[in-house]
Amino acid sequence: MDKRLEITKDSFSNEKEIEELANKACDMMEEIYDEGDYPKLMIKRSWSEHNPIITGEMALPHAYRWYLTRELKKLMQKGADVKIFPSRPRVEMNDPNLFDNADEDEWDITQKKLFLFTPERIDISLNRLEHYTGTRPQDFQRYILFTNYDMHVEVFKERYPDCVEPNRSVQMPAYHHKLPDNKGVTLINMGVGPSNAKTISDHVAVLRPDAMIMVGHCGGLRNHQEIGDFVLATGFMREDKVLDDILPLNIPITPNHLLNVYLKEVMDKYDRNYRLGTVYTTANRNWEFIKKRTVEQIHISRSLAVDMESATVATNGYRYRVPFATLLCVSDKPLHGKPKLTGAAQSFYENSKELHLKMVIEALDLSKTYYPEGLPNSSIRAFNEPLMGGAE
Repeated sequence: MDKRLEITKDSFSNEKEIEELANKACDMMEEIYDEGDYPKLMIKRSWSEHNPIITGEMALPHAYRWYLTRELKKLMQKGADVKIFPSRPRVEMNDPNLFDNADEDEWDITQKKLFLFTPERIDISLNRLEHYTGTRPQDFQRYILFTNYDMHVEVFKERYPDCVEPNRSVQMPAYHHKLPDNKGVTLINMGVGPSNAKTISDHVAVLRPDAMIMVGHCGGLRNHQEIGDFVLATGFMREDKVLDDILPLNIPITPNHLLNVYLKEVMDKYDRNYRLGTVYTTANRNWEFIKKRTVEQIHISRSLAVDMESATVATNGYRYRVPFATLLCVSDKPLHGKPKLTGAAQSFYENSKELHLKMVIEALDLSKTYYPEGLPNSSIRAFNEPLMGGAE
């Protein structure tokens, strides 16, 4: 069988035929990969003045077939020509050269989102994703929730009793409420701290999710916050340090505006107390032990809350061009004589866990209703497209 497929605007005449061709293209990529080569996509876009031909290689295309199908359909609807053919033999996972083509120091961050990752990086990340979460990459849904509490897992499983669960004991268990076309929700209990947050978001991003939301707890930093109030992040103080040598600190990181609108709308619906503002993310769980220095930074940044993961997830969302947001619930007020102590914390968790997760899922439902094929991506495009005469 000839492992080559060419699609032009003359290859179809209606939406049904576009759908069939997109599925045929994905079938071809899967066959090429399964037989030992990386499938290569070459796309000619006659409407683009500066960048008419874009190319890239794929790995494990079945794991994010929903995304490939969607993007190919969009391209064909605009009149793009698409070619698919074997590129080169796959690099085995035990090959010492595997990481040579996955080095982010050599990464072209202006690459089109469809081709943001090399096939080696895709292979590595999806293998590690299965290792950390105990679930298959193809089980992951378009909408990703990050937590670090078992109680949110309990609520998720009660809400979705048929969800896919880890097949063994793992470090960062994932749970998947699966819907057709991967339009369900995935919850990952990633554990505590920015290192974990970076690790899991590095790998999840390869699946090109439509949204990532941090569902966590925080220390309230303002006088007029109460235990149980919510914080909707509009910015981040990056004191986590994990990504400082990868993304300069002077680059502003802001959540997706539409996700924040939907989260705010849902909190208003339930008449919850909340504040919008900056979240201070630290790698030091005992930051209170260096109170003077930390409080000075908090005052300068005008932060509302302190946590250990939000800025890390947000920064990776920015780097990998995935829409992201953060909704935290105030569990303690360490600067106001209300530190997180065992008894009070357990009572708070019991009272907050169900509504917190429910509101985030309802906000995602709004996103799916208004933008069923993903949120607008103009705010997360690469800097040179089309600004500054770059690619279109």
